[in-house]
Amino acid sequence: MGKLTYQTLRENVVDVIRMKIFNHELAPGMRIIEQDISDELGVSRGPIREALRQLEQEGLVIMIPRKGAQVAEISEKDLKDVLEVRLGLEELAVRIACQRITEEELEELERAVKEFEEAMKEDDLGVLAAADVKVHEVIYGSTHNKRLVQIISNIREQMYRYRVEYLKDVESRKTLVEEHYAVYRALKARNQQQAVKDICIHIVNQQNAILRSLEQMNKEEQEK
Repeated sequence: MGKLTYQTLRENVVDVIRMKIFNHELAPGMRIIEQDISDELGVSRGPIREALRQLEQEGLVIMIPRKGAQVAEISEKDLKDVLEVRLGLEELAVRIACQRITEEELEELERAVKEFEEAMKEDDLGVLAAADVKVHEVIYGSTHNKRLVQIISNIREQMYRYRVEYLKDVESRKTLVEEHYAVYRALKARNQQQAVKDICIHIVNQQNAILRSLEQMNKEEQEK
């Protein structure tokens, strides 16, 4: 990897380490050796320490006294905590969006759903996750509630980790496109009850997919 430019140094270091965690190059429970990252990226350890502090705030890294940084474990409890919060926020968002979404935003949402469908043809978790994020961000924005969008943004990175995990589940991918279209149709019809039902199905299916991913991960660890 080429040397990072000074202007975006810390942000790029954050992105590199984050993707290593998402791709399991840095697996849950693994120590993050600052010198190894420094050697790989050709940067000093200062920006790496700053990046690790940011990732700690995102819940991806834990700092252990006298031992340094370690990739945070993905536990069933953490999963349920994050998705419990997300479910409540998504329900609130679609309720409000049913009342406030504009025709232009409906068109934008339809485009985002179609872009996700196209992204399904690529076997790239990063592209898929970004396309999935876009669908939900259009819905959040259509609430025209800055506080709600801010709260969701504050936990977005924590949700992103789990989003990547469920996208690894091939079975869940088959239903994602239809789930997105279902939410879109409900919002277009201004059917609040149906929109809430569809978003709940979407989130619960995600939870089940992530649990399958965690079980598979634990099984592989035990077999080593």
